[in-house]
Amino acid sequence: MFEDKVLQCRDCGKDFVFTAGEQEFYAKKGFSDPARCRDCRIARKKARGDYDRPRQMYEVICDDCGKKTMVPFKPRGDRPVYCKECFEARRNRDSRRSDF
Repeated sequence: MFEDKVLQCRDCGKDFVFTAGEQEFYAKKGFSDPARCRDCRIARKKARGDYDRPRQMYEVICDDCGKKTMVPFKPRGDRPVYCKECFEARRNRDSRRSDF
């Protein structure tokens, strides 16, 4: 369904390939096509200070298994929070349900 296509970077003007796999990922996430090449995206993130800054992590208790874990967002308390293993298990289980 998707085929590699060549796009032109908004910042540097160079052509770059937007691969079929990237297109599929962007479509699943509802993203529009990228306007910048990889190098310009990285440079833009660095200029904003978003690239090398360590993420704020929060210690929580997994709502499934009860073990302590760290998450990169501050829980609001209105939704369950899971450790990585429980989150992956739930995501895999939920994706299998949507295949039918």
